[in-house]
Amino acid sequence: MAAYLQWRRFVFFDRETVREPSGPDGAGAKPFALPPGIAVCDSGRGSLVFGDILSQIWFLPRSLQLSSFQAYKLRVTHLYQLKQHSILVSIGEDEEGINPLVKVWNLEKRDGGNPLCTRIFPAIPGNKPTVVSCLTVHENLNFMAIGFADGSVVLTKGDITRDRHSKTQILHEGSYPVTGLAFRQSGKTTHLFVVTTENIQSYMLSVKDYPHLELDTHGCGLRCSSLSDPSQDLQFIVAGNECVYLYQPDERGPCFAFEGQKLIVHWYRGYLIIVSKDRKTSPKSDFAGNEPQNSDKQVLNIYDLCNKFIAYSSIFDDIVDVLAEWGSLYVLTRDGKIHVLQEKDTQTKLEACKFMLFRKNLFEMAINLAKSHHLDSDGLSEIFRQYGDHLYNKGNHDGAIQQYIRTIGKLEPSYVIRKFLDAQRIHNLTAYLQMLHLQSLANADHTTLLLNCYTKLKDSSKLEEFIKTSESEVHFDVETAIKVLRQAGYYSHAVYLAEKHEHHEWYLKIQLEDIKNYQEALHYIGKLPFEQAESNMKRYGKILMRHVPNETTELLKILCTDYRPSGGNEGPGMLEGKKANSEEFIPVFANNSRELKAFLEHMTEVQADSPQGVYDTLLELRLQNWAHEQDEQIKEKLHNEALTLLKSGRFKTVFDKALVLCQMHNFKDGVLYLYEQGKLFQQIMHYHMQNEQYKKVIEVCELYGDQEACLWEQALGYFARKEENCKEYIAAVLKHIENKNLMPPLLVVQTLAHNSTATLSVIKDYLVNKLQKQSRQIEQDEQRIQKYREETTRIRLEIEELKASPKIFQKTKCSICTSALELPSVHFLCGHSFHQHCFESYSESDSECPTCMPENRKVMDMIRAQEQKRDLHDQFQHQLKCSNDGFSVVADYFGRGVFNKLTLITDLPSGKTATTIEAGLQRELLIHTKRST
Repeated sequence: MAAYLQWRRFVFFDRETVREPSGPDGAGAKPFALPPGIAVCDSGRGSLVFGDILSQIWFLPRSLQLSSFQAYKLRVTHLYQLKQHSILVSIGEDEEGINPLVKVWNLEKRDGGNPLCTRIFPAIPGNKPTVVSCLTVHENLNFMAIGFADGSVVLTKGDITRDRHSKTQILHEGSYPVTGLAFRQSGKTTHLFVVTTENIQSYMLSVKDYPHLELDTHGCGLRCSSLSDPSQDLQFIVAGNECVYLYQPDERGPCFAFEGQKLIVHWYRGYLIIVSKDRKTSPKSDFAGNEPQNSDKQVLNIYDLCNKFIAYSSIFDDIVDVLAEWGSLYVLTRDGKIHVLQEKDTQTKLEACKFMLFRKNLFEMAINLAKSHHLDSDGLSEIFRQYGDHLYNKGNHDGAIQQYIRTIGKLEPSYVIRKFLDAQRIHNLTAYLQMLHLQSLANADHTTLLLNCYTKLKDSSKLEEFIKTSESEVHFDVETAIKVLRQAGYYSHAVYLAEKHEHHEWYLKIQLEDIKNYQEALHYIGKLPFEQAESNMKRYGKILMRHVPNETTELLKILCTDYRPSGGNEGPGMLEGKKANSEEFIPVFANNSRELKAFLEHMTEVQADSPQGVYDTLLELRLQNWAHEQDEQIKEKLHNEALTLLKSGRFKTVFDKALVLCQMHNFKDGVLYLYEQGKLFQQIMHYHMQNEQYKKVIEVCELYGDQEACLWEQALGYFARKEENCKEYIAAVLKHIENKNLMPPLLVVQTLAHNSTATLSVIKDYLVNKLQKQSRQIEQDEQRIQKYREETTRIRLEIEELKASPKIFQKTKCSICTSALELPSVHFLCGHSFHQHCFESYSESDSECPTCMPENRKVMDMIRAQEQKRDLHDQFQHQLKCSNDGFSVVADYFGRGVFNKLTLITDLPSGKTATTIEAGLQRELLIHTKRST
């Protein structure tokens, strides 16, 4: 029960008397006066509605232009104006006696200038005469309840505007007059509250048989009940002389101790309006005016039940009713005047009461008042701040921090943080920072401060709760949190946070540098996606290789061949394994040659197309092991492995690098193999020469002398420079030089002249054989010269004969088809004859013999080429004499093929050029002969 006298009083309404509109002369308007005899009233649909004792119903719109119509013949006793429909329900009398009639009016339709009456029926269901005490209508137009002085209630169900669609029945019977009715709609459930002078009941109308429940054993007078709005959960309000009670359909709610005899009760916009008689004389106050209150005065109080204060209080003379319309309250008094109570705007109300509340430290009331009037968040935040400052100054730090928490989002956090940085108040600061994170308004500095608070308080449970909270509940800078936890030594918490939020670099850094848990770090890398696993192995691979070499090597093998994250972390793009570049991980194996060798051998076995660097490093590693190995058996095995790798064909593009490696480690077989592969035959021979392996030198010449003839010459020079007896090897070389005619004899003699051990007997056979060959060659050349001379003489005779003697053509067969020669035919001086049709078919030129033409063209081409080269020779000699750089001229002509060897088949007659001979032959050629029959 709330004590009425303890409630604060405010003036949230302005009181004025409604006056008539000003006249044309602008003179002061007099107070508006209602017609006399007003008995009942209601409001809605933009009008105040009155019923008088003279059977008139009056309408007062906002323009104050009264209008009326006669609704009954005698009097109007009850009115109910629906708020959502233009329907007015009235009860009155058309004749003397107790026979009230209910009329339903449609205000939007007219009948002779008056509202249309859609239905008339008697209020009393039977013949028992009784007085109507109250009336209520449901806004859905499907229920209407009428209460009577004999304690009965009549319920009309169906369309109340029509007779045929509704049904009337007695819902309630009792011994006490019915003083109030109210419908309550909650979802699809409809209740009817019935209050009498002695009890209160609720009926459930949405269920068959209308079950009811008695809520209380005391009631109220007429017009002393009302239904609240949703802000008070649609509770039924009953005002007794001692208290005001609130009811739900199934139970009684709170009550308020408001003294005085209650006359009228209404609900308006969250306010409870009570008109009561106050028989006590009150002192002067702002609410009562400056005149003393008489004992017969009526007091109108407006209560705010949520915030427990009186929003307005004033004294009136004989109030008829209080109506709500156009956003204001209208108080009708018996003298015909209308007083309007206009609620002040929210800002004005708050400013008016804030000073008083703050001065008296009534911050809770100020907060509730601001909330109920929907003050914006900025205004509420300022109240919370002042309330927090007040509590802080009083030393109530726990209470202050709760108020400061309510300012989060509006008040700068640093304002609060500075107040609670003292170590004794660190728990308050922690609470504030926690809430700041919960509302996702914390920055990195706030996260750092909160975690430092946890560590200072050594509150591991709160720390774990904070970092394990889901991201949807708490937002904070994860990286900052990890740094703070690591710095404070909470490694397990930092690791948990890094793993949860996938800060892989921090997780690995803490595991490797702080916890030294190398195995777990390696296992974690194996669960990462490919790109992150690759980058982290490059970053931390050396550390892991130093402490867990075997496991690290195995992970690298997987990473470079067919990597899939362990632990089921594969995404939709990880159906196929990925592989890293194995060459990039070679530096990881520094000082771990055994693991490096195992890794490289694995890569070459499972991935033949491994990068070249893998093979290069493996070769170098095998050569190092071979060079340093002392055990002969193992050394032989390593020798074979290195040579096998060289012969794998993977070093063609890096021939020089492989050769350098073999030379550095004095790997003889590898060097020779690479020389051979690179066709460096001279280097092979020089290698054997340096090692004075004479037989090997001869073998190299025999193997590769055909590909590079100079090898024999170099071998001869090598043996010639040797002082020891090398006659056997010199003889072998000379024999080959003689057979292949590789060197002039004079050069051979000059070469061997440097050897003091080589006598004439060494080259005797060579010189004799050479001279004999040259003699035979001279004889053959002389025979060939004689032959050419005879041939030349014969050709000249034929030419002379052609010039001086007639040519007789005795051919009987065609030289093309070999058939008997027939006319017409074609004969050439060369002796070939053809059918004309064969000649035309096969000849490319009318002036050339088809049979001799290919050979003639070869000769002519060679002659022309010789002529061109002769011209080039003259030009070359001239440029060579005039040029300052003779070598560049020689190189230019050498590139143009001037010095290429040209062999002529036949000699030209002296004094005649090829052009002259060709012209003479063409003139003397018999082109075409026809024989006539």
